[in-house]
Amino acid sequence: MPDSPFEGEAQTVYELETRDAEAFNRCKDRIHSICTEYLHRPVRVYTVHGHSYEGTIVNVDDHYVYLQLSPEHGRALLPGPYAYPFYNPYYSNVILPLVLFDLLAISLLV
Repeated sequence: MPDSPFEGEAQTVYELETRDAEAFNRCKDRIHSICTEYLHRPVRVYTVHGHSYEGTIVNVDDHYVYLQLSPEHGRALLPGPYAYPFYNPYYSNVILPLVLFDLLAISLLV
């Protein structure tokens, strides 16, 4: 009997096909390029999960776009008694990391 329940041969239950991986990488590279182009610009971001966020793109890396949320953008991630629609000056610099694969659309706010 093995000493650990995780010992033994691994059985693959899912593996992304090469052509799909290449398509994902092209998509991620395109989104990364667009986010880099609009760095430090106000945007509205829509995700594939139906969420939208407004703020300024402050950084982009290989996996995430970092969005500094607008102060008036009330979200449940702001702790304390300052719930939406109230403004909490202590949490006015909230930066939300969003996965590049989750982005559906990016709109430039003018």
